Amino acid sequence: MTAAVDRQHVLATYRRHLSVGRARLAALTGGAMEIRSAGSRVYDADGVEYLDCGGYGVFLVGHCHPRVVDAVVAQIRTHPLSTRLLLEPAAATAADALASVAPPGLARVHFVNSGAEATETAIKLARLHGKTRLVSAANGFHGKTAGALSLTASSLYQDPFRPLLPGVTHVPYGDAAALDAVLTEVPGQACVVVEPVQGEGGVVLPPPGYLRQVARLCRTHGALLVLDEIQTGLGRLGHWWGADRDGAVPDMLLAGKNLSGGVIPVAAVLATDEVYAPLNKDPFLHSSTFAAAPVAMAAATATVSTIADEGLVPRAGELGRRLLPELRTVLDEHGPGLAVDVRGAGLLIGIELRDESVAGDFVLELINQRVLVNHSLNAHRVIRLTPPAVFGDADVDWLLTAFATAARTVAALAEEHQR
Repeated sequence: MTAAVDRQHVLATYRRHLSVGRARLAALTGGAMEIRSAGSRVYDADGVEYLDCGGYGVFLVGHCHPRVVDAVVAQIRTHPLSTRLLLEPAAATAADALASVAPPGLARVHFVNSGAEATETAIKLARLHGKTRLVSAANGFHGKTAGALSLTASSLYQDPFRPLLPGVTHVPYGDAAALDAVLTEVPGQACVVVEPVQGEGGVVLPPPGYLRQVARLCRTHGALLVLDEIQTGLGRLGHWWGADRDGAVPDMLLAGKNLSGGVIPVAAVLATDEVYAPLNKDPFLHSSTFAAAPVAMAAATATVSTIADEGLVPRAGELGRRLLPELRTVLDEHGPGLAVDVRGAGLLIGIELRDESVAGDFVLELINQRVLVNHSLNAHRVIRLTPPAVFGDADVDWLLTAFATAARTVAALAEEHQR
């Protein structure tokens, strides 16, 4: 069976059993199928090599990192899932590893299967403390399950599923005064959920000191503070956490994406003893069959140790400081007027194009150059780069060359459309 026949079969199966819309999008990119990966590279069914700068922020340690894969394979061969009746050493080891790199005071670890589940857990913990008023930031993203979607301030995703949770207020991101005004109206009743950098919002960085102001306001008004670090945490910003970067201390912190090591989905809520007390008292108030599965715990433990032992946190910072100015220079030289802004922290980088059409053309042209990036769900003009911290000089050169070629091509297309 040829690769071409396989491709058509996969596309037909997507249309028949998975998603017609997803198949339609795949057709735009030639229907390429990714079947293998290693480090910074992904390979399609024809053996074509792609540079992965996307993956929605999952692959900080790269694809198929040997330490993570070996740990997971070993766990699968011995005890992949548990009965949940007896103690699970793999969960204890993973919790200890994660707590060892957590911000001060966040000693409790509650493992779940996804970032959205982590958000749901935080909402439920807040309610157990009487915090029934939720506050999040406009253009923020916290997941698409019902509770998490109530915090995800985007009408595009919310409107089809209303009514959502009541008592949710959205404030402008980076505006401490607006948050102060809301919290003043509901003293002692609120839980504030905010990202250190808005990823799906288009890689939006808040003003310096914003998170510290948010933490101070939460203390002043008796609110709980949840930092959603599902995308920013575990080194993505060049710090272990955005909380560390800004010197803010939350009551809860959400981790995910990178915690998987790019191998097994896993996420977690880190909390203070005080906040976690209700679930300490009754662990069955909020539980999940597959949460803290030994195979996921093996991935989490290996990932945390790999990030620490290989110095990937400072490496992410160094790569980000190199890539930001070089990407700006390439875009200015080869596609003047295409980009409105190039911004980011560490290896969370956003390129804001002048309109959505240009952004779409740019993503497609980068695929033609065998570079994979993501668009931003809440900001369609922004291309998002989340490359792995295992990037080498050859990867950087490939990325910059691809951007130069894409910029020239998209600039020519834009000029042709204006004629």
